[in-house]
Amino acid sequence: MGKLALHVLRAVLAVVLAGTVLIQVLMAWMLISGNDPEDGSLHLTSLRLITILGMVTVQVAFVCVWRLVTMVRRGTVFSHAAFRYVDIVIGAIVAAALVWFTVTAINAPDQSEDPGVTLIMGGIGLAILGVALIVLVLRMLLAQAVARDVEATQLKAELNEVI
Repeated sequence: MGKLALHVLRAVLAVVLAGTVLIQVLMAWMLISGNDPEDGSLHLTSLRLITILGMVTVQVAFVCVWRLVTMVRRGTVFSHAAFRYVDIVIGAIVAAALVWFTVTAINAPDQSEDPGVTLIMGGIGLAILGVALIVLVLRMLLAQAVARDVEATQLKAELNEVI
């Protein structure tokens, strides 16, 4: 991965992370201060709290991706330490899907006239779980690469002893 790509990725991660934190702070301030421009109903309050929780899952994933990008830059990504971050990303994506399914369940009674919206939202939740599966497959590829790296290191050490 080139240096430019790493810098652009870090810039995108930083902007999105800062934006989600700002939105969370503003939403929490509206909930705490009572300056809610809406009617302040329990339905909207629960959706706002779930939204804040959903943004936490995104933030956790982005921080782990940041750590993985740092490992790429240092050349240490093909190590057992990377698995911890990948596992956390998978967990965050699954948590985001569960948060989405919660939003879908809360929204479903309001969609009694048009159940297609609920079905589409459920499909989006399944797509989020699909992303978790893709990252799981990538984790398996990382495991193979780490195993090959360990094997290559051992073979190199044996060859050095022979020479």
